[in-house]
Amino acid sequence: MAKTAFITGIAGQDGSYLAELLLEKGYTVYGLTMSCGEDCSRIEQIKDRVELIKGDLTDRESLNAAVKTAEPDEVYNLAASASVAASFSKPLLVGDVVGLGAVRLIEAVKNHAPDAKLMQASSSEIFGDTKISPQNELTPLQPKSPYGVAKAYAHLMLKHYRNAESMFTSSCILYNHESPRRSPEYVTRKITVGVARISLGLQDKIALGNLDGRRDWGYAPEYVDAMWRTLQQKEPDDFVIATGVTHTVREFLEEACRVAGLRDPMSIVTLNQSNLRPADPTTLVGDASKAKEAFGWESKVSFTQLVKIMVEHDLKSGNEC
Repeated sequence: MAKTAFITGIAGQDGSYLAELLLEKGYTVYGLTMSCGEDCSRIEQIKDRVELIKGDLTDRESLNAAVKTAEPDEVYNLAASASVAASFSKPLLVGDVVGLGAVRLIEAVKNHAPDAKLMQASSSEIFGDTKISPQNELTPLQPKSPYGVAKAYAHLMLKHYRNAESMFTSSCILYNHESPRRSPEYVTRKITVGVARISLGLQDKIALGNLDGRRDWGYAPEYVDAMWRTLQQKEPDDFVIATGVTHTVREFLEEACRVAGLRDPMSIVTLNQSNLRPADPTTLVGDASKAKEAFGWESKVSFTQLVKIMVEHDLKSGNEC
């Protein structure tokens, strides 16, 4: 019998890839969207194959109604608000959506789909200021941003429901993962869109912040596969999903320029203080050995392949970027 999945944040990067994956596996897919005006371009090709339900993680009643309608076997909480950097200026919104929103969803599942398995998209930002490297599932939480704090709260509450309420609640502690569907407000897509437009004569400069910041960057379609695998396990658990390798923003820029045929990366960059985070985390790099041992997951798309995929997509998109 086909399973039913309910995805919050279905219109986002991860949600759209996950919806496609689940449809390929024969699932009936329901997705939560905030409003009819939300950008649903990422699910344009599958919108007639999924059931969209209007709702909001800040609205308890809409979540209750959505879960009742979907009657899911599996729930994937991928909805979030803005970027990590933006969370410094919107801490109340981020806390309500990312932190309390996750608990509202868990409560809705507990009350209206108690046998469903739930996956929470956690984040490497929960480790923030850690001195331990690489990080794994046992690394102490030390968030350094409002977004990280909210994700840490959701992460710990997920464990509470697993232990105290015997719910099947698992988390994927996701490190940075990118794709052509990433919003241009994020530094990786900002670079690939900018490089493509400069190569095509449509733009002159890219405004960036800290070029020396290091990130563990992976490919989003591989990460949503890990999410699905997490809920196929017999017991709920937490899993770090990461490549285990870091690169700087400068390296990302240089590789993007190489793909686009631009010879002097620094000549197209302006450094803008407004693009700096008030508190940048220490270098975060994940140890995904537990996921590999449990269900055979490991990152296969390399850093150079990831950058190539994104730049080539944006070069083809041209004026649409």
